[in-house]
Amino acid sequence: MAKSSEDHCHGLRCMDAGDLDPLVTEFTRHLTVLGHKSLTVSGYDAAARHLAQWLTLAKIAVADIDDGVADRFARHRCRCPGIRRERSVSAKYVRRVRRFIEFLGERGIVQRKPKPALPTPHRRVVEFQDCVTELTIDRHGRMVMRLLPALGIRPRSWNAQLIRDVIIAETKRVSLAYVKTITMALRGYLRFLSARGLCRAGLDQAVPIIPQWRLSSLPRYIRSSDVETLIATCDQTTATGVRDRAILLLLARLGLRAGDILSLRLTDVDWQQATLSVRGKGRRETRLPLPQDAGDALLAYLDQARPHVADVRIFFMSNAPIRPLTGSSAVSDVVRSAIRKAGIPVPSNGANLLRHSAATAMLRGGATLDTVGAVLRHRSPDMTAHYAKVDVTMLLQIAQPWPGDA
Repeated sequence: MAKSSEDHCHGLRCMDAGDLDPLVTEFTRHLTVLGHKSLTVSGYDAAARHLAQWLTLAKIAVADIDDGVADRFARHRCRCPGIRRERSVSAKYVRRVRRFIEFLGERGIVQRKPKPALPTPHRRVVEFQDCVTELTIDRHGRMVMRLLPALGIRPRSWNAQLIRDVIIAETKRVSLAYVKTITMALRGYLRFLSARGLCRAGLDQAVPIIPQWRLSSLPRYIRSSDVETLIATCDQTTATGVRDRAILLLLARLGLRAGDILSLRLTDVDWQQATLSVRGKGRRETRLPLPQDAGDALLAYLDQARPHVADVRIFFMSNAPIRPLTGSSAVSDVVRSAIRKAGIPVPSNGANLLRHSAATAMLRGGATLDTVGAVLRHRSPDMTAHYAKVDVTMLLQIAQPWPGDA
């Protein structure tokens, strides 16, 4: 069976990179540092060399490389020296070539295509972002910016009718759940402006309330035995398994949010006192006791599986390129993977499943609502009281007999 042009070039390293040879070498070294496997690196090496040789044959100067040149390379019927037969290059091969071009742009060798200009946030929005928790800065800032064209940039002229009209208009464009988040951002922004005397006092009260009866439902949780089954699915002989076990134990033992996992820093762990500092909503810092098994799992990850990088963040992606975990979905993916391996029925698949399960287990174990609220860092007692509905033993003690029962 004849090899493809990619396979042939990859196997024989036949392409002559010419003047670009030092940059190709630097490129492959860069990929190795990012944690890519040698087979992947050699594939990128072959693609970069192929591009370099094609540029020579097409008489295209390196300085003239742009997206148009990359498109021409993608369309060319390859007859480059060392290729057994004429053929087109694959989409995967072209993606590797584009990554090399991006690398050249990062090094200033070729002119990078300017990114579309994003709207510059209004200075008051920037000041508002400084007052918001780190994990919601971008989201709330974007939402307020979304409303500014309709509201206008002069907060002193805003009134209750304008606020209501703008929010009602949003309900016709996006989902109610999204509008609810928009109203949260707008209320915060209005309070921020009011505190600085930049808008009418109490204007935040004019923001319509989007109904969402969250506390009317039961918390979604699983039994303690099922939590242990999830944790046991982690393969501790692999770096991914060691990392995932540490994450699952922190979620299950301390009721952390996905965002808490993402924001953890090496300096947040006090090994002498066996505590973990967590900065939640409102940038409030809370120091939580670190259970033995969670601490042991975290130490095992730091010692055995965490990449050796100069970064204070604790948890990193397990696949190349090496980078910190970003986005709550990355943490939820760890939980979903464990659920899939365990094969147990669950009411939800996200990281909050273990947070709810931790709260439920604490209540059923005899902890008070105040204690549970302190661990979960609830601002409102109502949020913690939500979990009382699953404490059947406590509810039986206060249940009144049904009228007419003997």
